[in-house]
Amino acid sequence: MQYTVAWYNAIPNVLWSVLNLLPVSVFCYWFLPLKLLLVFLGISFLTVLLPKAFFYNIQLGQTTAVYRKIGVGFINKFTQNGEIINKLIRKRYPAYKVVSGSKRSVAKVLGQTFMFEKFHFLLFVFFGLVMVYALVNNYLGWALVLFITNILYNIYPCLLQQYIRVRLSSAIKRE
Repeated sequence: MQYTVAWYNAIPNVLWSVLNLLPVSVFCYWFLPLKLLLVFLGISFLTVLLPKAFFYNIQLGQTTAVYRKIGVGFINKFTQNGEIINKLIRKRYPAYKVVSGSKRSVAKVLGQTFMFEKFHFLLFVFFGLVMVYALVNNYLGWALVLFITNILYNIYPCLLQQYIRVRLSSAIKRE
């Protein structure tokens, strides 16, 4: 079952990654000097050192309402472990659950949310730096594309991780 779950979850990951990493890769290849690319990557990788407290502090809300209002619940349909993928998995394995309810399972998913949020926050910073470079150098069309991909590929996934943590904490409180 784990093999099937991994394959099903790889589909949205690959799709979203290709759609959103391709434009920034093309822009960097064509327009960004190598030294500046390395500086931007270095700055971006420093965000991995940010503690969990930082991510709790930038959390948008303490309830799912604010996340639902801005469409995070809708976006969750099209992601790994999202609504569509989970429905497909449950057709084959009706008892499948992302979170079993045990403390270990909840802790695992909580840890994953921080890992995923750090990854997308790193890319958020990188995309932002590249976008500023595009604006400063009057590549306005590219700046717009980078802005849109940053929202889709980095901001919403960060918000999705926060949304998942809020949902998990609500479930823990109910028990």
